[in-house]
Amino acid sequence: NEILDGIDEKDYFYFVHSYYARPADKSVIVAETEYGIRFASVVAEGNIYGTQFHPEKSGRSGCRILRNFMMIMKR
Repeated sequence: NEILDGIDEKDYFYFVHSYYARPADKSVIVAETEYGIRFASVVAEGNIYGTQFHPEKSGRSGCRILRNFMMIMKR
């Protein structure tokens, strides 16, 4: 998914808590994270995007996701 353009699977992101969503429709899951358990960390459907982590607190990788989002929305 283009929201993750330039993101490496080894990049780190800032998670604050242990809560997570379980999408009923697995096809909306764009990325998963393994931290004790495997959970959806990025979802997308149509023009709706969601991250379980805080991109604004996730350094360069988070800035990249925010930049990707802005580029998608400009179209």
